[in-house]
Amino acid sequence: MSKNRFMTSTNPFIGDKSFSKNASLGISKDTGLMTVSGAVNKSIILSVILLVSAVLFGKILPFSMPVFYGSMFGGLAIAMISYSKPTIAPYTAPLYAVVEGILVGTVTYFFIEILGPGIAMNAVLLTILCLVSMLLSYKFGLIKPTKKFRSFITTATGSIMMIYLLSYVLSIFNIQIPYLHQANLLGIGISVFIICIASLRLIVDFDNIVQGANAKSPKYMEWVCGIGLLMTLVWLYIEILQLLAMLAAYTSD
Repeated sequence: MSKNRFMTSTNPFIGDKSFSKNASLGISKDTGLMTVSGAVNKSIILSVILLVSAVLFGKILPFSMPVFYGSMFGGLAIAMISYSKPTIAPYTAPLYAVVEGILVGTVTYFFIEILGPGIAMNAVLLTILCLVSMLLSYKFGLIKPTKKFRSFITTATGSIMMIYLLSYVLSIFNIQIPYLHQANLLGIGISVFIICIASLRLIVDFDNIVQGANAKSPKYMEWVCGIGLLMTLVWLYIEILQLLAMLAAYTSD
């Protein structure tokens, strides 16, 4: 059972330079300073918006490749606009969450129709487990976001993104990259590796929030960090969803 047509997105657009650049713009009494708790609250708000959007649009919109790629590239475009002009992030971030909700909802209901509602619940639980385990690993210093670590994760996510983009281009000509999201041992192994990278990307996202607060970034950067964290979670969730579908197909053969 091949799911090669499902691409995912990463969030390489938040980095150290973006915080220092925006901090240099100065803080007005209207904007205020970014805080860790503020970024966490914004991330929670965006997650709730995404969930509501996923439930609503997942039931209304039938899955199709135009909807899938439209919501995926649309969300990526909104994220990049938010990075390029972070002052508008308080307005673009909720829109991003709605568009990502369409992506998550339609893909989830597609798999539910094939394998039943259990696959969605398992994917949600595994995503939460990855989130909590990475948060605890970061909080207690078990995994430290050193310069080499950040460089490796950024390179790995960028490489995966390029492979997904290549897969999309080749799919136009009915060509598939061998083993990518295919229900065999190698395909499953590749998916597990990608999930590991996506999980470790959460460490970078957490550190971005802390660095942003330490850099005394403007308040609107909380929304930018929220977009980045949500982007990783969506990537992780869809990749886990695909892995569960591949395992189901592999064990049924």
